[in-house]
Amino acid sequence: MAVHKLLVDDFYDASFSLIAIHCRLEDYRLAYLLNKHLNINLVRLPQDLDYKYLDANYSIYQWENEQEQTTWNLISNVCKKEEASLQSSGSLFNTEQTVLKTYHLLPEFKKVDFFIKITTDEESIDESELLKKVQNIPQLITSYGIDTDKIKSRDNLIF
Repeated sequence: MAVHKLLVDDFYDASFSLIAIHCRLEDYRLAYLLNKHLNINLVRLPQDLDYKYLDANYSIYQWENEQEQTTWNLISNVCKKEEASLQSSGSLFNTEQTVLKTYHLLPEFKKVDFFIKITTDEESIDESELLKKVQNIPQLITSYGIDTDKIKSRDNLIF
């Protein structure tokens, strides 16, 4: 009987750049500012990123650049949900309280509000020039590039 091996290293791995953004803007306002300053056209997708195991939804905007064969995504890193708290007070009356829980798309970056993910087949993005343009937006607190090889929850960025 023949043994067949499947090597995981043979699969195609799309390269992408990841930029972290710290700001207190709503997602639609940030998408508008990025469109204006970077000359792109981010549009909100009809379906949010939905992770059933956490019941967390993250807003996502996308633009596909046909000429450069790149896909730009603006993804929220924070999801806040109201949930009923489990509480045993020992009283006769049920007093149900709600708790505001916060979930993060990439838990190791809890202070980051948004990510820009740029997926490309080749290295055609000048990340330093892009960071300069993003940092020139006055409403943003800060932005910086992230080394994608060191992200523990990298699977959350596959959509």
